[in-house]
Amino acid sequence: MTASSPRFTESTQGRLRRLNLATSLPPVVFAAVVLVYTDTRTWWHLIILAPGAAAALVAFERWTANDLARVVLPCLVVAAAVWPLGVLVSGSPNAYWGFCAVGSLGMREVRRHRKLALAGLFGYVAAVGAARLLVQRDDIGHVLVTYVLIPTVLTILVTVFTIVGERFYDLIRELEQTREREAELAVVRERVRFASDLHDIQGHTLHVVKLKIALAQRLLLRDTARVEQELRETYALVSDTIAQTKELAYAQRRLNLTAEIENAKNLFEAAGIRVRVTREAEVDTRASELLGQVLRETTTNILRHAQARQVQITLSESGITIVNDGVSATAPPELRGLAALRQRVADDGGELTVHQQQGTFRTAATFPAARAETERGDGR
Repeated sequence: MTASSPRFTESTQGRLRRLNLATSLPPVVFAAVVLVYTDTRTWWHLIILAPGAAAALVAFERWTANDLARVVLPCLVVAAAVWPLGVLVSGSPNAYWGFCAVGSLGMREVRRHRKLALAGLFGYVAAVGAARLLVQRDDIGHVLVTYVLIPTVLTILVTVFTIVGERFYDLIRELEQTREREAELAVVRERVRFASDLHDIQGHTLHVVKLKIALAQRLLLRDTARVEQELRETYALVSDTIAQTKELAYAQRRLNLTAEIENAKNLFEAAGIRVRVTREAEVDTRASELLGQVLRETTTNILRHAQARQVQITLSESGITIVNDGVSATAPPELRGLAALRQRVADDGGELTVHQQQGTFRTAATFPAARAETERGDGR
């Protein structure tokens, strides 16, 4: 196998090897035996012809094992020596067969100047065959047909079919490689999804715990009852986060949009941020979980990146919009969590957009496809 050939799994190698051995090796062995038997008229003819046939069989067996490069040169030398001996000594017009088989298989190992190598292969077969005229001059036409034309044409045909076969196996290798890459990509996507969900859970909780502890510190000497309440809520939040992490690990996690809205409202109020929630319509249930994730990530971003004084959360039939003030940067911050969610929303037929203007930041997730389906259903 050349360095430029695509890689493929050992199982695929095994299947291809068994397929080649089962379908191609028997006819190759049969052809070798028939050709040697046809040209052998005395015992020493067998000594001349057998090495060429053996070289062809060894090369073919190693080709099926993708190990041809290690044996191609010695096999080619042996087969190349048999052809002139067969032409000049034993008068065997089929002695070219070993050189033809090894040479056609060996073309896959030629990385540069393949056309020149092909010309050399065909030219060698024709030139050695023409050398028969040195010992048989009484029938030039017969010599040219038997030792030159037929061996050369058959060598060309065998080489062409071998190259075509190589293209077929290259296609199988490419398909196998594509399948492997798709499997690897699916694993990577699942890891990214898991990491994103884990970030949503842990990042959100840590920021809330930080806020509640800071509030408890401020109230420690003034309102011990409120401090106790904040600590109880912090304990409950950490316990809930542990449970959500377990659910995530076992693929059982589901977000409730209504609970997320209430949670976000409590967090904003605890941070001294006024929050207003407007429900224009009920959100499509198929998009509820993703919208809950968008709201959770946006809440975390507001608490982390903005000095917000008020937040507006609007629910419509097609999605959710969150608008906050307190944005001081001239350019939107890099929000990696929302960037990961954007692709997940798009995969479900929705759109996630962010827009910053005049000190406000707007995050909107919409599912127009879901709304269109609902409208068509009402029309029916």
